[in-house]
Amino acid sequence: MTGTEASQTFRLAYVPGTTPAKWVRIWNERLPGIPLALRPVAAAEAPDVLRAGEADAGLVRLPVDRTHFSAIPLYTETTVAVVPKDHVITAAEEITLADLADEVVFHPLDDVLDWDAPPGEPAFERPATTEDAVELVAAGVGLLVVPQSLARLHHRKDLTYRPVTDAPQSSVALSWPEDATTELVEDFIGIVRGRTVNSSRGRKPQPEQKPVDKPAPRRKPAAAKTQTRSPRAGTSKTPKRGKPRRRS
Repeated sequence: MTGTEASQTFRLAYVPGTTPAKWVRIWNERLPGIPLALRPVAAAEAPDVLRAGEADAGLVRLPVDRTHFSAIPLYTETTVAVVPKDHVITAAEEITLADLADEVVFHPLDDVLDWDAPPGEPAFERPATTEDAVELVAAGVGLLVVPQSLARLHHRKDLTYRPVTDAPQSSVALSWPEDATTELVEDFIGIVRGRTVNSSRGRKPQPEQKPVDKPAPRRKPAAAKTQTRSPRAGTSKTPKRGKPRRRS
């Protein structure tokens, strides 16, 4: 790691409902010398934050302006209706937009769903934020349709939610300015795509140091072999001496 890298910080913006924790943990494991700074932003503000260079990349909701930004889709969320726990809708495991036809359904100004026509009866006025709309649902004034992550983010004990099978869905993506694809952005792309640390497209690992050559151990001299002497060639055993012959 160079001195320039050590002084850098990777700045990641993220919109409500997105959860960068898993990827931040992997970043800290792989690049402990480069801090990752998180910046929460409203969904509508994310493009301006990235365009102004106030963040290197962001977890945003699609669509994005592809003339200025690159984007990698990550996942698509289930859309749910947030309702009081004692509402009749809770009798079903899932519902359709037709089930909301006679209900007042809030459409907050920061709504992230791309509606052709919002379902249900329109409220007297549009709440400024999704959080404000959740408070109104808790007061029994109407219902709210949002991505499931936002229902969880603004969870209340007196509210619950049910999937809406035919509602528009919201997709989350990693996005960054097309002309600012830095090495750190590439590192984070590798993490969200599940590349291993040794991936050829990820940050190259530091070269391994060659082991220091150690002197070869001194070999003990081999023990001398004991040789068995064999009889010399051409020699013969001493003949046996016979008995002396008697004289007559």
